[in-house]
Amino acid sequence: MENLSPRAGELEAIETASRDEMSALQLERMKWSLNHAYENSAFYRQRFDEVGVHPSDLKTLADLAKFPFTSKKDLRDTYPFGMFAVPREKLARIHASSGTTGKPTVVGYTAGDIDTWSIVVARSIRAAGGRAGDLVHVAYGYGLFTGGLGAHYGAEKLGCTVVPISGGMTERQVTLMQDFKPRIIMVTPSYMLSILDEFRRQGIDPRESSLAVGIFGAEPWTNAMREEIEHSFDMHAVDIYGLSEVMGPGVASECVETKDGLHIWEDHFYPEIIDPVTGEVVPDGELGELVFTTLTKEGLPIIRYRTRDLTRLLPGTARAMRRMEKVTGRSDDMMILRGVNVFPTQIEEQILKCRGLAPHFQIELTRSGRMDNMTVHVESTLEAADEMARTGSAKELTHHIKSVVGVTTKITVHPPGSVARSEGKAKRVVDNRPKE
Repeated sequence: MENLSPRAGELEAIETASRDEMSALQLERMKWSLNHAYENSAFYRQRFDEVGVHPSDLKTLADLAKFPFTSKKDLRDTYPFGMFAVPREKLARIHASSGTTGKPTVVGYTAGDIDTWSIVVARSIRAAGGRAGDLVHVAYGYGLFTGGLGAHYGAEKLGCTVVPISGGMTERQVTLMQDFKPRIIMVTPSYMLSILDEFRRQGIDPRESSLAVGIFGAEPWTNAMREEIEHSFDMHAVDIYGLSEVMGPGVASECVETKDGLHIWEDHFYPEIIDPVTGEVVPDGELGELVFTTLTKEGLPIIRYRTRDLTRLLPGTARAMRRMEKVTGRSDDMMILRGVNVFPTQIEEQILKCRGLAPHFQIELTRSGRMDNMTVHVESTLEAADEMARTGSAKELTHHIKSVVGVTTKITVHPPGSVARSEGKAKRVVDNRPKE
């Protein structure tokens, strides 16, 4: 893989700011954001008044802990536009979640918000090794999902040439990659595995492709999957993080020089880590739930948003901004199996240890009597597709999951191509337990 470290003078001044400089900027912007939310959002005025806090109570960054949390439920309860802090006519764009559970969460952006979003995504692409003039293949979904347009505007802001192909039509994706020769791809990691399968189906060596950088986000993925993708394509695989409620992709990003966690763009997003049970703020370095407060958003300021993502805050390395560890799971997709906390990423890590298994999987939860059961549906590689090899792979994976994760699971190894593929966020868990 080529060396993509930035040359002298390529970083923005804020990326090398001291901690004191960053904290001073954050405090100034946080005061503005709290005031903006209180004065212009009826939701936040009521929420602050209910707990007896006022924006003027913020004297230091630590005072943010006095203010109430915001949750996804708040956005659903105020559907569609009840949390906006500007008149609807002042919005340049509206995005929304898919709404697979309950009402969708609707978010709005002013023209200024779109520009800020473009800046942080451009910064993320540059941190991943992208440069002006690069051809960028954007295979995130376009539409109400923030991934496609977020990546698109950021790449254009950096000065790149964008191929806005969106998700799906995998055969065509590979054909266009071969013809257009993009240097960068932006896509979910699970769909990148589908693209890898298609390269191999067409008899094309993925290591000979033009891709030098993959920027992957929208779902948790492991370092084991990073190694799989990097080895298969001879490319850098870099993590990008975001969520529509806070902005979209570009809230944080790994730097290609270190790949040691995601630098949070702290001049726009203030992070906290809390104990997910008590809500108390925990010190940097401790594992907990990630909470964000937006510092510059106009259309939909977000105060102390509970992401449900589990991670920890770490000091800066390649950039001055603090890092967040790769997300290990979510406090709300955590499965509890016979008293053991299990995350899909833990299962993925064990699958990737097994030579005879492809990295496509789905977890099925069922119940017999009072006992919850987990079945991991996975598929064999072409080289290990016979029944004896599949049986051996199932035993190997059962052993890994039991010894590392601590639960006994049923493993069903299907023939190659049998597990449902994702063209966006992978649906890793299917809960077939009877509803209470």
